[in-house]
Amino acid sequence: MRSVCGAGCLLFCLLPAILRTQAGGEAKPRPPPCQQSPTEVSCRAAGLHSFPKDLPQGVKHLDLSHNLLQNLSESRLPALGQLEHLDLRSNRLEAISGSVLAQLPRLHSLLLGSNRLHQNRQDNAVTFSALQSIEVLDLSANGLESHMVRGSLSGLTTLQVLHLQGNRLRQLPAGIFQGSPRLSELDLSNNYIMDIEEGAFEALRELVVLSLALNSLHCLSSFNLRQLQVLNLSHNALELFGWEEGGGPYLLRVLDLSHNRLLSFPQLPAAHRLVHLNLSHNSITSLDPSSHHPAQFALRYEEMVSFSTSLGTAASLARLAELDLSYNCLQLLPLLFFRAMHSLFTLSVAMNCLQDITMELLTRDGDGDRNGTAVWQENAVLSVRSMDLHGNAIRALPRWFFDALPQLEAIDLGSNSLQPCGSDTGEISGGGSPRAEPCTAFHTIPHLQHLSLRRNSLTQLLPRTFSRTPLLSLDLSENQGLAVPRVALEGLEHSLQQLWLRGNRMDNSGAEIPCLDELRVLDLSGNRLSLLPTGLFCSPLQTLDVSGNQLPALPKQALVGWTRSLQTLCLAGNPFHCCELGWLDALQAAGVQLPDLHCARCIHHSIANRTAPLSSHPPWPCPQPWDGSSVLVLAALLGVLLCAGCRVCWLRGHGMGILLPQPQTDRVAEGRPAQSNTEV
Repeated sequence: MRSVCGAGCLLFCLLPAILRTQAGGEAKPRPPPCQQSPTEVSCRAAGLHSFPKDLPQGVKHLDLSHNLLQNLSESRLPALGQLEHLDLRSNRLEAISGSVLAQLPRLHSLLLGSNRLHQNRQDNAVTFSALQSIEVLDLSANGLESHMVRGSLSGLTTLQVLHLQGNRLRQLPAGIFQGSPRLSELDLSNNYIMDIEEGAFEALRELVVLSLALNSLHCLSSFNLRQLQVLNLSHNALELFGWEEGGGPYLLRVLDLSHNRLLSFPQLPAAHRLVHLNLSHNSITSLDPSSHHPAQFALRYEEMVSFSTSLGTAASLARLAELDLSYNCLQLLPLLFFRAMHSLFTLSVAMNCLQDITMELLTRDGDGDRNGTAVWQENAVLSVRSMDLHGNAIRALPRWFFDALPQLEAIDLGSNSLQPCGSDTGEISGGGSPRAEPCTAFHTIPHLQHLSLRRNSLTQLLPRTFSRTPLLSLDLSENQGLAVPRVALEGLEHSLQQLWLRGNRMDNSGAEIPCLDELRVLDLSGNRLSLLPTGLFCSPLQTLDVSGNQLPALPKQALVGWTRSLQTLCLAGNPFHCCELGWLDALQAAGVQLPDLHCARCIHHSIANRTAPLSSHPPWPCPQPWDGSSVLVLAALLGVLLCAGCRVCWLRGHGMGILLPQPQTDRVAEGRPAQSNTEV
């Protein structure tokens, strides 16, 4: 009874403290849903259902995006006369009252993307006329149609940037942007536009950037926005793109026609300033803009000669710096087509059907050297420094190909059928060569720094394949069965910095890498190496990938230099020995990053080849090595015993005064009485 009363008294005494704790917990203020500063307030994703109150009077930037606001028609805004930027994207807004926006006379930027403004289109159409100072308006992803847009833009004479992407526009009627004549940037991408009426952009004399990407345009034959500088028409269904000739020059600098249905190189006006032209992912089979019939697409060699030397289109691209023709259907690449592009820096013809690189001058006056080998004219050299030809069917590049590109610094020839020549092989390469196994000479290319030959079915590199070529990076990956003898990379000892030999399934004898004293990055993953090439031990490697090989350990002689230079090592997928991981301790002590250590495992050979996560502390005990002093003591004891045994045997053999008693049985057998042991 006493114990029960004692417990009741204790609870009664503690009750006030418990109540005070609960009261204090309820009174504890919650953190504010908005982050505030004197001029900026962010209530992003704060779960707000209404406009926040108690905002600073001097706030200029207010972010209310990603909330649950539905209606600003009846909201009473605090005094926000200084507000310049209002972000209301990703809410549930259906209606915005003009009287609300009229309270924001200094508002320059209003972002309303990803709302539901189409549900109250009649009222919203006249709402934005109250924005007398608006410069940036985002109405993207609101389900708007063409007639809704025209009404919303009426009277916005200060508007400069308009975002209408992701709506339901199907056509652009004439005068749709007449109420916003100062537009300089217009985004109409990701709609359903199939028709652009004449005069749709007539009022936009200051338009500089226009995006019509991701629509359904089939033809654009009279482009006349001469002041435009950036035009994006990608991801449409264009089969024809033409310009309006006559008048003043075009100022267009960037033109993206990728992901369309163009069948030939587009016709370009004589006066323009194009710098970047993207024609990738089309169906271009001819570089002749006048070819429109399928029968003309597969031009024969003679036909290519006739048009390429006099083609005015290429001559008008003197300022072009980047040309992308990848993912088309080109079978021939006439280099003279690009001769007049004096500023061309980057050229991509990847993922086409190229088999030959043609030089049209071969048909004229028998140009060539004394041996009949083709020679490129010096006045026809190209300015290209980076070229991408991967994913074609090129069997060989003629020597004049590199003569035509004296400034070439990088070339990607991956996924072709090229075989490199040795430095002493001679000129046996050439497009369309009658020899059974043409090769490409990669030596003595004065400025080539980056070369990719991945996926070319290479099996053998000849001696000094890349000599007198200042390569900084070389990719020989995914050539299964490739052998790299030591002499193949001779000449790169003092230049090569990055080398990729990934996925070649090379064994120890196929990877004889010489000492490359500038090598920083090496990828040997996906091979069959049980030993690392000794030539690598002198390289100041920073990134090394040896994953997916057959290495039992990393060599100790390599760790001496690598612990000072190595920064990242990938090693998973090797059968490391769990009891020989001293190299791992050394690398971790040196701070080397091991990003795939969690995937690496080791084998414990003393316990039925059990595997365990790679760690310097294996889960099972390892056999302890013999102590050196114990071995010496045991050896000494064995030596003493051996000497003693030898001494006894020697004495027995020479009878040195050692008398052994005869057994009594012998005496009885001779018929003599047995004598005691004391008799002499």
